[in-house]
Amino acid sequence: MQGKSVRASHILLKSTQSRNPYDRVRDKKVTRSDADAEKGIREIRAQVENNLNLFAKIAQERSECSSCQQGGDLGEFTRGQMQKQFEDVAFALKVGELSQPVKSDSGWHIILRTG
Repeated sequence: MQGKSVRASHILLKSTQSRNPYDRVRDKKVTRSDADAEKGIREIRAQVENNLNLFAKIAQERSECSSCQQGGDLGEFTRGQMQKQFEDVAFALKVGELSQPVKSDSGWHIILRTG
């Protein structure tokens, strides 16, 4: 049964079509196409799907969200706090489950439900 809040981590790759095509952590403009962002997030998912212990390390190295500094950890959140596309998937996952790639206005994500 789904609770009122979840805890999740994610890895985000932005594209030129993202609502904010800028990586603030690395202080650089994002120049990849949407197709390249999707391809990249699929490649990252393939790296971590059989070894979730790599998730935080890869998030620190590759994610273009400030949460990368916490290994992708977004903390706990309730419905209405995240973009709907992201939130719907995060709430549908079981704890310990990794999502398929998810597109939101921010870019392409993979989500790991942690609580």
